[in-house]
Amino acid sequence: MKDGEPASGMEDLRIRSHQLGNPRHDDPEKLVAWMGAIQAQDCSMSKWALGVRLRSATIGAVDAALHKAKIVRTHVLRPTWHLVAAADVRWMLQLSGERIRASSASRDRILEITEGLYSTCNRLIEKALEGNRHLTRQELAAELAGAGIAVNTSRMIHFMMRAEVEGLVCSGIDRGNRQTYALIDERIPPAKTLHRDEALAALATKYFRSHSPAGLPDFAWWSGLSAGDARQAVHLIQSQLLTVRFHEKSLFVHQSCAGEPDAPDTFHFLPAFDEYVIAYKDRTVVLEAEHHAKAFSKNGIFHPVIVSNGRIAGTWQKAATKNRITVKPVFFEAAEPDEDRIKAAEDRYRAFFAV
Repeated sequence: MKDGEPASGMEDLRIRSHQLGNPRHDDPEKLVAWMGAIQAQDCSMSKWALGVRLRSATIGAVDAALHKAKIVRTHVLRPTWHLVAAADVRWMLQLSGERIRASSASRDRILEITEGLYSTCNRLIEKALEGNRHLTRQELAAELAGAGIAVNTSRMIHFMMRAEVEGLVCSGIDRGNRQTYALIDERIPPAKTLHRDEALAALATKYFRSHSPAGLPDFAWWSGLSAGDARQAVHLIQSQLLTVRFHEKSLFVHQSCAGEPDAPDTFHFLPAFDEYVIAYKDRTVVLEAEHHAKAFSKNGIFHPVIVSNGRIAGTWQKAATKNRITVKPVFFEAAEPDEDRIKAAEDRYRAFFAV
C-alpha cells in the first residue's frame, strides 16, 4: 500500500488491526495496552472483547488481570466505562478528565450537585476506601448517607464517575458478580507523567495501530478530544500514518498494519459495544447503512454482532438451555448459514467462559 492510493480490502485491514484475524497477543494486559482502551459498560461483554482478540485465553486470565489491577475498568476518554491498562490510566485521565467533567455539568445542576459537594464526597470516599478496602457503589452510598449526603442512584453514578475522573478511584476486586471500587493509588504504582503532546501522540498511536483504517472524525469520536486536539494528535504521528481514499473519504492506516499478511477467513461473535463497531463515527466501512438500526439503536445501545470476513453480517443472542449455553445468530441477509463456521465461533465463546 502506498500513501495516497485508493484503498481496497478495507475490511481485511480492519480485521487485522483489531487483532481478529492474526492475533499477536496472549496477555490481556498487552492486548488492552495495544488497543488503548476498550469500551466496557457491559462488564461481561467487555471481557469477551478481550477473549475474542487473544490467541488463547479464558475468562480466568482476564479476571486475573483485573484482580491484579494490570487492567482496570474506569471512566476515561468519553463519559463511559473503558478497560485500560494500568500504566495508561493516569495520563489518559489527564487528557480526558476536563471534557468528561464538562459533559455532566447540566445534569449536575438538575441533581443539585456542586463542586463543593463533589469535593466533600471525594474526601468521604477516600476515607472509606483507605487501607485497601474494596467497596461496592451501594456500600459507598451508605457511607455518604451516614455523613448526611442525600444519595440516590443518579447521584451515586455522578459521585463515582467524578471520583474516577479525578483519579481517586478505579475498579476494585469483584465480589462475585458485584463490582467494587478501590483507591487508584493503592491499586496502581506511580507512572511517569506525560506532557500533553506526548499524551496526544501516544493516544493517537494506540488508536490508529489498533483501529485502522480510520478517519480523523473517527479518532475524535473515540478519544473524546476536541477537534483541535484530535488534529494535533494526528499531526504529531503523521510520519506513522498512510493516507488512503475510500468512497471519496480520506482515511489513515497506521504503518504497522500496512505490511502484515492478509487475515485468514474470519467469523466471530463479537460482544455488545464492541470496538469494531462503536469506535467509529462512520461505520459504513464494515456495516451497510441499511443495517445500522439492527446493530445499534438511536439511544446508543450497541448489540452483539456477527463479523464475517470483516463485514458485520448479523446479530446474535446467548440462549441458555438445560445443559449448555448456545448462541442464536440472526443474519441480515437471507443466505444459507455456514454451520461449521457458526459452530467453531460458538465453541470458542463457550470455551472462553468455560460453559
